[in-house]
Amino acid sequence: MTTDSAWTAPTIVRRENVPADTERETLDRYLDWHRETLLWKCGGLTGAALASRPLTTTGLSLLGLLRHMALVERWWFRVRFGGDETLDQIYCTDDNPDGDFDDGTAESAEADYGIYLAEVALARQEVQGRGLDELFQGRKHELTVRWLYLHMIEEYARHLGHADLLREAIDGSTGD
Repeated sequence: MTTDSAWTAPTIVRRENVPADTERETLDRYLDWHRETLLWKCGGLTGAALASRPLTTTGLSLLGLLRHMALVERWWFRVRFGGDETLDQIYCTDDNPDGDFDDGTAESAEADYGIYLAEVALARQEVQGRGLDELFQGRKHELTVRWLYLHMIEEYARHLGHADLLREAIDGSTGD
């Protein structure tokens, strides 16, 4: 692992988001496509570029989005669905509730990228073999695994719009 901002996020090739035979396969593929899109938007950028805040109207960075989605993956799949209340909240505290967005640095980028990848892998493991109609306790209501997938797709879709704007502001790259 490098310890400075010279680290560069790997360039990835997204798999084509094609229809699947079952609802579960479709949801898995669609969520994974969104996950890959976030990594694709980060690909080829240095830690410094990922941590930069190129838009004057917001404090968002691509690294902040990556850190936020790692937190969201952990929260919904492992804490809420998996019921592991002993897991620490990554990046945020009661005193710093926006640490996921605010505290990423060029120096933390490589480790933060690795944390994101690990949380995605653990989220996949958490729901492997679980039925879409299986219930779990949300904050106020019982929810299904189907709802969890749809919520995560919505969460990624919202933030991928931000990622599009950030990446274009950083180096002019655009794409779907």
